Amino acid sequence: MIDLSIIVVSYNTCKLTSECIRSVVDNTKKTKYEVLVVDNGSTDGSVKTISALKSRVTNLHIIKNKKNLGFAKANNQGLAIAKGRYILLLNSDTVIHDNVLGEMIGWMDKHESTGIASCALRNTDGSMQGTGGYFPTLISVFSWMTIQDLPFVDRLIKPFHPMRQKSFAKGDAFYTKERDLDWVTGAFFLIRRGVFEDVGYFDEDYFMYTEETDYCYRAKRKGWKVKYLPKWSIAHHGGASGESWSHVIPEYKGIKLFYKKHFPSWQYLVLRLLLKVGALGRIFLFGLLEGKEAVKVYAKAFKIA
Repeated sequence: MIDLSIIVVSYNTCKLTSECIRSVVDNTKKTKYEVLVVDNGSTDGSVKTISALKSRVTNLHIIKNKKNLGFAKANNQGLAIAKGRYILLLNSDTVIHDNVLGEMIGWMDKHESTGIASCALRNTDGSMQGTGGYFPTLISVFSWMTIQDLPFVDRLIKPFHPMRQKSFAKGDAFYTKERDLDWVTGAFFLIRRGVFEDVGYFDEDYFMYTEETDYCYRAKRKGWKVKYLPKWSIAHHGGASGESWSHVIPEYKGIKLFYKKHFPSWQYLVLRLLLKVGALGRIFLFGLLEGKEAVKVYAKAFKIA
């Protein structure tokens, strides 16, 4: 029996994906695993380069898509053929150190009520990344959009995003302790097969961002625990860029969809108002601190909120 199915979605990340797979091979001990690469229509030679790794990875399978189908749909393609007792969604821009995968599976075997788990994610320079948080209630969204940068607010209101990269109080200390969380990031998303059998596939209405929040929400409703385990950590190159604004629009769209699917219509309307207030505030604040690019992004976010 295969212990672990590792699903890696690749989209024009040829070198990073290859490095990720090599790190798995070099560091994973006493664990039977398969690697399922889902290529989302890459044009950088990813499929050819990754195929060459089959000489090192016995159970390497590649699914080739003609176009970018998004994070949720691509992972679902991997989930459909995964054979492992556990399934790991692993970003292509991650690097595994030590026997993280084998040891975390050992931990999961001893903690049967935990259905989903993640380890600590670290930037290339070793600094901590945000790796999950609590479900976005209206009060936590209000805090996120307005007052969360103030000291001690997170002690009063459970934060949707405990990490605040651009704040004077980043919140990285939150991620130094083992915690029960509501959701963890899809960059390292370890799922027990029983959860997949209970919850099923990712909701493909999400293209990218918030799909893991939705999945954890459905899993917790089935009684499964979601765990953050900083005893183990991996490198995640993609999270190191504090200048990228590419996440803003899809995250706004994702949280709107999350509310539309799971909460009453009046809460959805209040959420949209809060998102507009937050976008408006960021137009002025980040406009002063970050410049024109931030203004353009949050002006668009205001329109779609």
